Amino acid sequence: MFKNAIFKKTVVSAVAATALIAAQYAMAAKDTIKVGILHSLSGTMAISETTLKDTMLMLIEDQNKKGGLLGKKLEPVVVDPASNWPLFAEKTRELIEKEKVAAIFGCWTSVSRKSVLPVVEELNGLLFYPVQYEGEESSRNVFYTGAAPNQQAIPAVDYLRNELGVERWVLAGTDYVYPRTTNKILEAYLKANGVKDKDIMINYTPFGHSDWQSIVSKVKKFGSEGKKTAVVSTINGDANVPFYKELGNQGVSADQIPVVAFSVGEEELSGIDTAPLVGHLAAWNYFMSVDTKENQAFIKDWHKFIKDKKRVTNDPMEAHYIGFKMWVKAVEKAGSTKTDDVVDAMVGVTVPNLTGGVAVMHPNHHLSKPVLIGEIQDNGQFETVWKTPDTVIGDAWSDFLPGSKSLVASWTKPIQCGNFNIKNGKCSGQNF
Repeated sequence: MFKNAIFKKTVVSAVAATALIAAQYAMAAKDTIKVGILHSLSGTMAISETTLKDTMLMLIEDQNKKGGLLGKKLEPVVVDPASNWPLFAEKTRELIEKEKVAAIFGCWTSVSRKSVLPVVEELNGLLFYPVQYEGEESSRNVFYTGAAPNQQAIPAVDYLRNELGVERWVLAGTDYVYPRTTNKILEAYLKANGVKDKDIMINYTPFGHSDWQSIVSKVKKFGSEGKKTAVVSTINGDANVPFYKELGNQGVSADQIPVVAFSVGEEELSGIDTAPLVGHLAAWNYFMSVDTKENQAFIKDWHKFIKDKKRVTNDPMEAHYIGFKMWVKAVEKAGSTKTDDVVDAMVGVTVPNLTGGVAVMHPNHHLSKPVLIGEIQDNGQFETVWKTPDTVIGDAWSDFLPGSKSLVASWTKPIQCGNFNIKNGKCSGQNF
């Protein structure tokens, strides 16, 4: 009897202790604001995305040192979708439904963003997308902090045409939505400017493609027919390493056939010998080499956080920097992390960018950004050779595609629609 009483008392005490611990954990969870980090840490895109995960951890740590947000600490929740596009959707659902994150910062490829999009819209989540993309989209639940085509692709082609006299074009990309749509826009733009079909060569390769010998040979042949030729590259991920190596192997210099890349930055170049690539180009909205006090401070903070002074910075890192700072401002303005409150507060928020200007969030959920063209240097950095005189507002819908030229996006009244047709006055997608 006595033993049974002791046993029952012990069990009751253990259950009570377990309940107390669970309650403490629940209290602790309420005292933090969870932030989702959705980047591939393995697979073909890890070469680009791992650094973005580290960038977000740095930004969150820095915000916590400042006292957190709304009196609470920020808690990063890191997941690895492993360059598996359907897994991005699964991990997004997990972050929103299970982890209850206030916002998600993530994705690189458009196919991963397209996988995430229906989930954040269904569950009313919030995604900050930090990479250049093809446009043709504006969601109330997404803030596009990378470049739209009019902030990268179109200015790059204009530079090649006007400054370098390019007349023949190789549009080379990885086989998925971003390169195909971007090249569709560029092909229409080139033809509108008098370029003939015979002077445009289009080529796509799968993710992780490694055998570039025959393709580079075809590019050389295409460029040897009497007109100045350039390659416009939307090749993504680790396929860039063998591509640039093969350019060097076959002696394709920037003087002969310049390559302008939209997905190659300092991080991708850090793993290869850049000596044969000197003079080739990239179009971005930020370069590590930009000499501003804001950028120098960012680089210093990055090296201190990552504990490696050889680690570089790049454009999508700046996009996460801007997006995160804007999210913090919007949450403080709204006094809430609820999606609806933050979405309403985000439009009009401004944050100094790292190139000396100011980023503004517009009603179409795109930013104002400067456009920079940089030449690859032998140290893996870029020297800016051209830039826009002012920032450019991101255009969600291309003026050069028949089905898009009459569409606008605005998530403020009276439109509150991501694809509003100004000709018929109708919204044909998500609207509020």
